[in-house]
Amino acid sequence: QLQLVESGGGLVQPGGSLRLSCTTSGFPFNNYVMVWFRQAPGKEREGVSCINRNGSQINHADSVKGRFTISRDNAKNTVYLQMDSLKPEDTAVYYCAAGLPRTFAGSPIMCPLSSRAMDYWGKGTLVTVSS
Repeated sequence: QLQLVESGGGLVQPGGSLRLSCTTSGFPFNNYVMVWFRQAPGKEREGVSCINRNGSQINHADSVKGRFTISRDNAKNTVYLQMDSLKPEDTAVYYCAAGLPRTFAGSPIMCPLSSRAMDYWGKGTLVTVSS
């Protein structure tokens, strides 16, 4: 049974921290790039952080660089997003997604932040940053 289930969202004050988890099953987790996306009210879905199959390649959106950390535990089929120094602008539904490695112009895409590169999606967890 294919599943990607996010957890850890909630309400946090500006400057606070949250740790999101995405537990998966039903597909070969170790073969997939894992990416966190988010969608704020009235905005398009945005790629936030990605990590390749063995964790050797990581990419963050400029808006979260220096504040968010992505990691994965292949033994547990789980990917994490540690969010520190949260801002009201981080308020969004956060989605976990998985994609097989792809190529562009003959070169591998090591760590995409594009929805088009994803094959499987979770249903999301809401993060609200507010006083």
